Amino acid sequence: MDLVFGLLWLLILVLEGVHCQGVYASPSVRIIHLGHACNVEEERYTERVYTIREGETLELTCLVTGHPRPQIRWTKTAGSASDRFQDSSVFNETLRISQIQRHQGGRYYCKAENGLGSPAIKSIRVDVYYLDDPIITVHQSIGEAKEQFYYERTVFLRCAANSNPPVRYSWRRGREFLSQGSDKGVEIYEPFFTQGETKILKLKNLRPQDYANYTCIASVRNVCGIPDKSVLFRLTNRTASPTIKLLVEDPIVANPGQTVTLVCITSGGEPTPTLTWVRNAEGLPKNSVLKGGTLTLRSITVEDSGVFSCVASNNVGNPAKKSTNIIVRALKKGRFWITPDPYHNDDNIQIGREVKISCQVEAMPPEELQFSWLKNGRPLRSSERMVITQTDPDVAPGTTNLDIIDLKFTDFGTYTCMASLKNGGIQEISIDVNISSTTVPPNLTVPRGKSPLVTQEGDTVDLQCLVSGKPKPIILWSRADKEAPMPDGSMQTESYDGVLRFVNVSREMSGSYRCQTSQYNGFNVKPREAIIELIVQYPPVVEPVYTEIRQALGRAFSLTCSVLRAHPSRVLKYEWKLGTRLLTVGQFDTRDETEYHVRALNREGFGEYTCDITNEAGAGRCTFLVTGKAYPPEFYYDTYTALWQNKPRVYGFKLQWTQMNPNAVDRIMAYRLGIKQTGQQRWWEQDITMDGVIQKGELITYNLTELIKPESYQVRLTPITRLGEGDSAERIIRYSAPVNPHWSKFHCSFDDEAICMFTQEKTDNFDWTRHSAATRDTKYTPNTGPSSDFAGSKQGFYMYIETSRPRVEGDKAQLLSPSFNVAPKNPYGTVTANPTYCFSFYYHMYGKHIGMLNIYLRQKGQTGPDSSIWTLKGNQGDRWKQAKVNIHPTSSFQIVLEGVRGPGIEGDIAIDNVDIEEGECQNPPPNSNLMSSALPVSKHIWPLCLTMLLVLFSCRR
Repeated sequence: MDLVFGLLWLLILVLEGVHCQGVYASPSVRIIHLGHACNVEEERYTERVYTIREGETLELTCLVTGHPRPQIRWTKTAGSASDRFQDSSVFNETLRISQIQRHQGGRYYCKAENGLGSPAIKSIRVDVYYLDDPIITVHQSIGEAKEQFYYERTVFLRCAANSNPPVRYSWRRGREFLSQGSDKGVEIYEPFFTQGETKILKLKNLRPQDYANYTCIASVRNVCGIPDKSVLFRLTNRTASPTIKLLVEDPIVANPGQTVTLVCITSGGEPTPTLTWVRNAEGLPKNSVLKGGTLTLRSITVEDSGVFSCVASNNVGNPAKKSTNIIVRALKKGRFWITPDPYHNDDNIQIGREVKISCQVEAMPPEELQFSWLKNGRPLRSSERMVITQTDPDVAPGTTNLDIIDLKFTDFGTYTCMASLKNGGIQEISIDVNISSTTVPPNLTVPRGKSPLVTQEGDTVDLQCLVSGKPKPIILWSRADKEAPMPDGSMQTESYDGVLRFVNVSREMSGSYRCQTSQYNGFNVKPREAIIELIVQYPPVVEPVYTEIRQALGRAFSLTCSVLRAHPSRVLKYEWKLGTRLLTVGQFDTRDETEYHVRALNREGFGEYTCDITNEAGAGRCTFLVTGKAYPPEFYYDTYTALWQNKPRVYGFKLQWTQMNPNAVDRIMAYRLGIKQTGQQRWWEQDITMDGVIQKGELITYNLTELIKPESYQVRLTPITRLGEGDSAERIIRYSAPVNPHWSKFHCSFDDEAICMFTQEKTDNFDWTRHSAATRDTKYTPNTGPSSDFAGSKQGFYMYIETSRPRVEGDKAQLLSPSFNVAPKNPYGTVTANPTYCFSFYYHMYGKHIGMLNIYLRQKGQTGPDSSIWTLKGNQGDRWKQAKVNIHPTSSFQIVLEGVRGPGIEGDIAIDNVDIEEGECQNPPPNSNLMSSALPVSKHIWPLCLTMLLVLFSCRR
């Protein structure tokens, strides 16, 4: 053993004395869970599966190492199409989802990257467990037996429940559990097509005893603490599927604003069916009122039209459904068109030829639509020369035609098409059409200078087509490329004045637009059309938009601004400035970039450089901020044993960092260190002087002392050059009780009110109590518990469990130690043997009702229950005894001290003088329940020797 400790000392000296520069390291990552896990297990291919109950809190933490500090990002593969987590990411160490739902299950990835090597990625699959209430559906069949005179009635009771993991079903009739073969009249089976998700109870040839209460019990076997769920169905000789009646007409035609009432009643079914209403398989209108089977639609509108269905269900057979169609009367969109004599090639209206006037209206219901015609305000009847057709089979429904045969001069005038609904209630629509010698077909032109139309991005522009003729038709606008939609997304847009306005035009709107005459409100002739070319100019798009450049004085550098695209792309000019001072101007030739060179940077050369590249539409700007500010330092988070005990009430912290790109700017002469307690306002500052030039990757160390336990601190570090302060970096320092290095020792006698950062477990039955014999109340139970602390002082404190009422037998109290740091790797990446620690304490177990004292080891990232390392039961006499046990943690750990209440009130258990020290326990007392033995010395020597060689070799490199 002396040889072992000698080698340990030598290794420490080597690690402290050798100054290694290469602390940059690619990231590594590990996922631990902190939430309400039911189970975390390793599956094949080292996949981790985290099981959690629906509604609990999922909390996963990504533990990373690497320098610079890796950036952490959580992402997820989709658990279902409705899950939207994958559209975003969580950029911090802990992923927390409160009240997790089933669709949020899936694989979660933690990705850590710091620019060195490949990113580190770990994943964990989250399986969300749940059990919904089961549902029983009943199906009955009646078949006639051949050559016999009775009917056989068979009933199927099917039970189904959504669950994860798969559900198991059991059936009960009354209080009797049913199983396959227990009753000849009962069969229990799982249909093949359901793959075990349902359990069917078949009652063949019903008997009187089969009419009973049936209970289906769904169970996931208490996985994740999910209790069983059940549903009851009462089977009687009256059990029947639902039937309903609709006390309404079909269809129902109503005027807007009316109140419509739909009444649905059940005419059969046992149990009593429940009634619901749906519209077109969607939700009901907002103005609807549902009461039982009666649906009332108040102030009905055209939008409320549709098929309304009444659905009745009682889980027996198929639901009953009956529907009615509600039609709300409406008239809209009246149009007309004039068709010249189709047997002549002339589009004009001429005396002696035929002309047809067509009128179209949209109506609901269409069968109620009726038309009438007026000439100059007087009713017009159909005749041999004036032929009125109410419906034209060659065109869309709702169309009427007036054919004027052998047009005469006296036929000129205003013809009015009147549309109405037979049952009234809706205002009629009238459309006037003027036929005269001035009625001529349309002509379409583009005004001079309106094509091509040049505009600039962001402007408002009007595309215009001039249309002549009488009457003027509607103008239809579309892209000349028929496949491309208009800017508003439609394929075609109407215009009544021949103008199409675009607001805030963009470069994507450039292209050819077609305007053409429509047959509506004009002549039904071959469309006239014209093309307008729209050209949208936009300023140059340049890169980089913004760049920060850090330089030392006296150095040369170049700035480059490139043109990605511009319209127009010719006659591009550039202009370089530093602040408001003009540096140079010029014009692009064949290149698409411009450069500005600084031969030697001086103090006046720091500032904001801009390059403006302009065309007729405006300017694009590249901005370069040239500064001498130092980059921020990068804190080294992987420091080996950063914390140490300094004094009983204070601690120290080894602050370590490297400098990002130290050679980019002037030499860093000092760092300004700022520190404050977390949550406080006041900063304390001091300067840390740097001698010599800091190299890239050099690890800089500064010891922080006099930090108050167990406070956390915010630390700010700012590099300083001769040009002033650079960018700052901040981190939080948190206290945790350290064990390493091996010569330090954790000791707690509970004399401090902070009890050495021990905490009470929140999931136990009651708490440990801090106490001293001097303050012991006489009302406490005699004949149990200590009369002093371990040292024999009545003023000294200890921790104990009070077993008086309301405590009952088996109640547990758990006390958690602070978290202790364990580093299975040294700071240079080589693996050492797992360390051994001696955990020792004094216990007092006096009283005839003493229960049990248990000690557990809880490790960070551990799956499953805590590891038991020591246990003792029963009365041990009125004296303090010591226990020692070796532990071999592989990660940061806590000690759990558990006191279990015995059968009566004389069962107080106390503990005192808790110690944790690196190395194996020396001179363990008898009955110490040691649960681990020392390894042979040779097993310690070789890993240590190998570690020393690897460290020396890596540093020499």
